[in-house]
Amino acid sequence: MQFVVEPAIATKIEKMTERVRWRDQSILQRSIDQTKLVLDDGKPDSPDFSFLVIGDSGSGYHRGHNPQRQIAEQMLSHRDDCRFVLHTGDVIYLVGSREYYLKNFIEPYREFLVNGENPRHIPYDRMVFNLPFFLVPGNHDYYDLPLIYGLAVQAALPFRYLLRNQLDFDVGLYGSEQGNAYAKAFLDYLKCLSLPELEQHLERHYTAQTSTGRCLRYQPGTFTRLPNRYYTFRAGGIDFFALDSNTFNAPVPLPETSEGENFRTELKQQRAKLEKEQREIFIETSWLNPANLQEAEQLDDLHAKQEQLNEIIRDIDKHLASNESTATDVEQLEWLQNRLIESWQTEAVRGRVLFFHHPPYVTEATKWQQAQTMAVRWRLRRVLDAVAEKVSDRTQGRPIVDLVLNGHAHCLEYLRTGDTGHGDAFTNWIVCGGSGFSLRRQRMEGSALIEPHGTEERLVATSELFLGRSGQGMRKRRPYSGIRIDVKDGRPPKFVVQPFVSEWFQRKWETYEVEPFVI
Repeated sequence: MQFVVEPAIATKIEKMTERVRWRDQSILQRSIDQTKLVLDDGKPDSPDFSFLVIGDSGSGYHRGHNPQRQIAEQMLSHRDDCRFVLHTGDVIYLVGSREYYLKNFIEPYREFLVNGENPRHIPYDRMVFNLPFFLVPGNHDYYDLPLIYGLAVQAALPFRYLLRNQLDFDVGLYGSEQGNAYAKAFLDYLKCLSLPELEQHLERHYTAQTSTGRCLRYQPGTFTRLPNRYYTFRAGGIDFFALDSNTFNAPVPLPETSEGENFRTELKQQRAKLEKEQREIFIETSWLNPANLQEAEQLDDLHAKQEQLNEIIRDIDKHLASNESTATDVEQLEWLQNRLIESWQTEAVRGRVLFFHHPPYVTEATKWQQAQTMAVRWRLRRVLDAVAEKVSDRTQGRPIVDLVLNGHAHCLEYLRTGDTGHGDAFTNWIVCGGSGFSLRRQRMEGSALIEPHGTEERLVATSELFLGRSGQGMRKRRPYSGIRIDVKDGRPPKFVVQPFVSEWFQRKWETYEVEPFVI
């Protein structure tokens, strides 16, 4: 039996559309666009503005220290200068349980919430932000725990403590309930409204007028729900596109050939080795005492390693299970394609930013060659290729999008693609997934990403900056991070990226900023 259960892509789509009452008759009658919001924060829509980015944050405490809170405190110093926060997903570890929203989101970010001075009085499904938070779901926000495991984990806590088996499982009893906790926390959850309540709600909160119809009016301090799991908004002449990559990350099926069968066998053998390593880690933890500071550090590392192995196993399972019937969220990808074309055809728009969870390009050791990474890269390329064909007379050598922001890989990384031969060429990519959960290392193969190209190989991307776990033993460094981005006036716009870091080193915190860079 699997420890974590992930719903099928078709189930994710079905459940999320039910929760927002996608294309309900009352919504269609009012010509409401459920994939757009207007930011009504009372501030001038200046072309010079700033925003913050964090991701993979929802982990709570790490044996007496709290990386997530350290980053949140750094965010406070930028709060008055920034219009909003983007979150690249994985809001709650490990399985998106509603029980953990207080510890893993509300308390760490309490200053960004209305009534945050009393965080324990804020229900997770009634949060209102005083500074806009624009989020996308991560894979952990969709995970579930089989009920028998949830009951067993909770019942076993006293015994695990006595036995000193201190692998922490922030799982709760139910998991995310197929993304339901995330939807209730952040989306405009219309499913439970009666028809009169729905109509009253739409007349109150969907009052903004746009070129695609009425849409949700996002008002900090008053109403801060998101219209859908994917959506778009505009600030300072920049179009932002939030995507749910959990529904277009299915690996390409293995070919029905001898080569495909050989690769399938290799994947199964790799999976068996990983499971053996997991068992060895579990045994090792039983001898460690969390009351001992040095052993507590070891437990933290083993916890991270265990989850890292789980992720690799899940990726292998996805690859082995993928077939021609595996669903892909074609509707979302077509929406992105059409909205990007529309964006390029709108004179008032001077730039475009995408943000979603799974990075198409990354050099973090566990993610760079995963089947899901390649699947997202391939599907995004198809969209950008189609857009490039339609707007080639307008781009004048510019990339289709100016910046792509991702999470999933537990690090901070800046990459730039070269001539990929596709619509994602010469594009800036930032992975911001080091804001709370255990950090990962960069791959040993280095900073250059290579792809096969016919009978040869082609350099497709280069990593310009990587902040992740490094060193060994007492020299081990854990630089948790977030970024501030200052958008400058102009066409094309410039983005000044300022990373900020809270590093856990030799059982002490050090806070610092990395040299900013311009893209």
